[in-house]
Parts: sequence; C-alpha cells; structure tokens
Amino acid sequence: MFSNKVAIVTGGSRGIGRAVVQALAREGARVAFTYAQNKALADQIANGDTVLGFQADVTSLEQAKDLVKQVKEKFGRVDILVNNAGILRDKTFAKMEINDFRAVLDVHLMGAVHCTKAVWEIMRAQNYGRVVLTTSSSGLYGNFGQSNYGAAKMALVGLMQTLSLEGAKHNIRVNCLAPTAATRMTEGLLPAELLARMKPEAVSPAVVYLASEAAPTRAILCAGAGSFERAYVTLTPGAFIGIGQDAADRLAAKIETISNRANDIVPESALDQGRIEITNAQAAAG
Repeated sequence: MFSNKVAIVTGGSRGIGRAVVQALAREGARVAFTYAQNKALADQIANGDTVLGFQADVTSLEQAKDLVKQVKEKFGRVDILVNNAGILRDKTFAKMEINDFRAVLDVHLMGAVHCTKAVWEIMRAQNYGRVVLTTSSSGLYGNFGQSNYGAAKMALVGLMQTLSLEGAKHNIRVNCLAPTAATRMTEGLLPAELLARMKPEAVSPAVVYLASEAAPTRAILCAGAGSFERAYVTLTPGAFIGIGQDAADRLAAKIETISNRANDIVPESALDQGRIEITNAQAAAG
C-alpha cells in the first residue's frame, strides 16, 4: 500500500504510536518516528534503514524542522505525517496549575503545528501529502479533569478543518483520529476489563486508512476495540429572532426550535454559518 512512501510518526516508541509505526511499516512504508528520551525502547522497534527513531521535542519548532530535514535527507521525501505525541496532566480546572495547562497545549497542539509546518511546503511542492492529527473524545465531548487536554484536542479539530481547505489543491488530505486504547496515558482512567479489549493495534487500521491514497479529507474518524465511528461538527438550520431590547427573551422562547437537529448540516467552511443567517433574515423579511 505504501511502496515508495515515507511516513513520520511522532511519539512512536510506545502505545498507539508504536502500533502505527509497525502497521505502516508492514504496509511497505519507510517510517521515521520520534521519541522523547527512552532510546532503548525506541531501538526495540527500529529496523535497519526502513524504520528509524529520532529523538526530538515536538514543542520546539527548530527540532521539528531538523527532524524533517534529517528524514528528507535519509529517505528523499516525506509523504505522511502522523501527529501522535502527547502527555497528560489531569486535574480539575480549579486545582490545575496554569503551567500544566500550557504544557499539554504545547505538546498536543503546538507539537502538531510545528511538525505539520515543517512538512507543509514539502507536501505542497510534491503535490501530495497525508496529515493525521490525533484528537480525542475528551476534546469533542469533554471529560472531567481534562480541561487542558480537551482544549488541545478540540483545537486540533479546528486546525484540521482549515488545513484541509488550504491543502486541497495540492492533494494534501488532513484528517483527525479520535482513538480509544489502553496505553500508558489511559492507565487508571478505564476499568481493567475494558482496557484489555482496547489494544493500540485495534486503532492502527484507522491511521493506515487516513494515511493512504484513498484517504478522505476533513474526517474525524473514531476508533477503539475494533470498532470505528465518525464524528461531525454540525450546524442546525436555526431561526430568525431579530434584534432589539427583547431579543434575548425571544431567543429563549425559540431555543428548542433553534436546537432542533432534524435538518442540520456539516458546513463546508465557516462561511456557511453566515449564509444560513442571511437566508433566515431574508426569509423573515419576506
């Protein structure tokens, strides 16, 4: 599937990242992966000149650029980027130190930004690229004690929405994966009997698909325990309320109508919200 393709996987020495590295390699890709500190662990999955580990801190733009430069020099190209590196600093928002909030944003969000920025011009120039951003149901739907993690993961969805539009004419497809797996990051968050079913290997087929030539773009693909789902950010048709001193009261009276999802849509871009609002206003004016 990935003959002559080169992939970079951040945070690839353990957990989901490791499973992704191995899955892409089995499909014929040459894979470069990053690890933070444990070289011995990284060496366990390195394989000759086809799977190579690189120590890199994705929170540094310069290290991300240097990583991509080394991979380009070694393999000649970069076709696939899987932004997988992550950390947890879970606490309720009331107890969370701001440095722990920022640290999670730096790794998950800015780490993905740095690595994607470093490969973007390469992919534009070769008119081909596949970028996978790792979001989470904690970002899509919220999770107690994970305000920092949830904020970072939802931000990646916004990044994906825009990059998919900007990359389209260059055949760069950008998607999000929302995985559920038993990893070092999820220990203690789920019961043991559920964790036993959620092996990282059950998530990797989703990444293989999103990294392939057949990949969609702007998809939020969910995966866990061998089950796959798709999440959407939708917009209801809404209702015209107008303005004026009592507009808030009229809004409250129509909130159920406004919230009705019977005919909701998946917007093509941010402009669709304005189009719907103008249409509603014109219809009200007759």
